[in-house]
Amino acid sequence: MELRQLRYFLTLSEELNFGKAAKRLRIAGPSLSQQIKALERDLGLPLFDRDHHSVALTMAGSTLLPHVRELIENADELRRLAVRISGGEHLRFGYVNWLPPELGDRLSTVSRLHLDTWVAPSHTQAGRVAAGALDIAVCWVQVEDLERLGLHSRLVGADRLYAVAPGNDNSGVRARDTCVLVDEDETSWASWNAYAQHLADATGALKVHIADGGITGAAYFDHVRRLRRPVINSPKGQADRLPPDLVSREVIDPAIYWTWSLIWRRSEQRPAVRAAVDTFAEATNIRPLLAEGAWVPDTDPHRVNPRTAAP
Repeated sequence: MELRQLRYFLTLSEELNFGKAAKRLRIAGPSLSQQIKALERDLGLPLFDRDHHSVALTMAGSTLLPHVRELIENADELRRLAVRISGGEHLRFGYVNWLPPELGDRLSTVSRLHLDTWVAPSHTQAGRVAAGALDIAVCWVQVEDLERLGLHSRLVGADRLYAVAPGNDNSGVRARDTCVLVDEDETSWASWNAYAQHLADATGALKVHIADGGITGAAYFDHVRRLRRPVINSPKGQADRLPPDLVSREVIDPAIYWTWSLIWRRSEQRPAVRAAVDTFAEATNIRPLLAEGAWVPDTDPHRVNPRTAAP
């Protein structure tokens, strides 16, 4: 299980509403549901009773709740200790569109951490860390990026991607029966295009070239309608509200994941940077993805073991 999943469990236990909990956590509703189901599978226990109208803790969920709360409080204390050890040095932090929920919750109290306002694509943020414009960042990287730019990485998150399709069939769909969009604008979509190419090569998903930036937003939904088949939703579209004529479908055989890495320079010597890395990555207990039957590209630095990419 992951610390992130335990935080999701705690938030949902307080809200007892998937929509409100997802909004508070700044993630998509389907992602929250998938993570809760994964936690229940890991524990071998149902944590919530849910139907179309209500959500309630099960007896097992109520019993585990105080223990989960204690675990999270201990993790928060670890972060506070790391901040004190760092000496309060000012650090520049960049991201793409996803941040660990605990970071967002603590931004107002961690004065030494400056969240950069330029929310840029993954390949841009990796280049900025390598060039020294940022100290650390959360983004998607490949092994070749780490080698070429001289970076270390730690796995801090993984989004299970789903497909969006016309109609009302929300059953699971095989990856080979989906489409994946590739945009000609490499400046904005280089990382996604690389991921899409790997996905198409590995699973047989149909690669569809576009030129309108429709990887997300209304243009993406128009492509789904035009293609009339399930289209993989990118991480940037995870929180988009679906139009009433479209449904989300779980991708199976295999389940496909997009990973989020915390990156920093290999040449970095400052204790404050290492403390920040430990603060937002060390306490994240994400098991090797392939052990769960998940798919990530062969070039993903966390494909075998999330700890092998960092010293």
